[in-house]
Amino acid sequence: MYLTDRSAPAGADTEQGRRRGSASKVAPVVLVLGTVSLVTDISSEMVTAVLPLYFVTTLGFSPLGFGALDGVYNGVSALVQLTGGHLADRVRNHKLIAGLGYGLSALCKPLLLLVSSVGALGTVLALERTGKGLRTAPRDAMISLSTPPERQGRAFGVHRAMDTTGAMLGPLAAFFILRAATDGYDAVFGVSACVAVLGVLVLVLFVPGKRQGAPTDEAAAADGRQPVRIREALALLRLPRLRALAGCAALLGLTTVSDAFVYLLLQRRAGIGEQWFTLLPLGTALVFLLLAVPVGALADRVGRRAVFLTGHAALLTGYALLLWAPATPVLPFVVLALHGTFYAATDGVLPAALADVVPAQLRASGLAIVGTSQALARFCCSLAFGAAWTVWGDGPALAGSAAGLLCCAIVAGMVLRPTGGTR
Repeated sequence: MYLTDRSAPAGADTEQGRRRGSASKVAPVVLVLGTVSLVTDISSEMVTAVLPLYFVTTLGFSPLGFGALDGVYNGVSALVQLTGGHLADRVRNHKLIAGLGYGLSALCKPLLLLVSSVGALGTVLALERTGKGLRTAPRDAMISLSTPPERQGRAFGVHRAMDTTGAMLGPLAAFFILRAATDGYDAVFGVSACVAVLGVLVLVLFVPGKRQGAPTDEAAAADGRQPVRIREALALLRLPRLRALAGCAALLGLTTVSDAFVYLLLQRRAGIGEQWFTLLPLGTALVFLLLAVPVGALADRVGRRAVFLTGHAALLTGYALLLWAPATPVLPFVVLALHGTFYAATDGVLPAALADVVPAQLRASGLAIVGTSQALARFCCSLAFGAAWTVWGDGPALAGSAAGLLCCAIVAGMVLRPTGGTR
């Protein structure tokens, strides 16, 4: 199924898209979805950039308390991804499910102005991440289904580069708002809510949806297919390569320290002032932006396994520098460069690897299974790392994560060895 509204037949449209514009080599829907992600990430990263200091310094949370909330913020979308992916495949309207997710996240932003307790904040963050869980798999399915298999890495690289542009602008906006506004955190949350609404409007107005017409079941009967059932989605786990990707994503996620903890560790290690803290995500985002497209194209040429594992090697090097390197002025730049390289080599490469594994009619479900395994693992890592920091200190906690990451990367390298036509 081709996911754009055009008057020409789907097959002809696909052929035209493949012949057209060898210069861009990405479908128009990828660029529009990239714009949606850019705007939405400005909103999300404005909040993400200030949350660590807001929780730890303003609300007085312990590392364990912050780890629990950070785990909720980054991990609650895990189970919801399965729901979003299955619904998108079942109703054959990826835009609808993605739109519901973007809308829910936008509604939660102003609620941050009204809550301050751990329970209330956890509830709002869980709802916001529910929206992210709903939209992620349908969005990535639209990108994957509009792109030939040999260009998946480039397409996801272009999308992630646009998404990361928003991730750069978000912390920058938060930095200037905090410096200019009297009630800095409230101003950040308020502006973030307005920007999130703009992202939803771009999605509704400019992202092509499914063909207009009959209800879901009737539409499925009309094109000769039954609606996708849950057992069909679960049957994807019988695919050895998908099991390997999901298992390795989970294994590596268990030892991937969340961004917020990395920035807190870097601030303490390098003695960075609190007024500069919100700019740390900007360094990661800048490197991610510069490398996302070339690294994605490289993965298409040399193999996604090699690029994926190289990204984790960069992250492990960053951990080692945080543990043992002297606190020189260059340390923050090197660590942030390695952190951005990690995301450029993994964030788009993992879903691109699924293009050769999962059939088109179940693409969103397959993406959701792998994304869920990774998100659940990172949720557990946030909780464990926060607890280890509270009990033993930040150094031993990071050393344990680094040792675990090294072992998990070695296992993943063996499990993901190329077989047949896979890379």
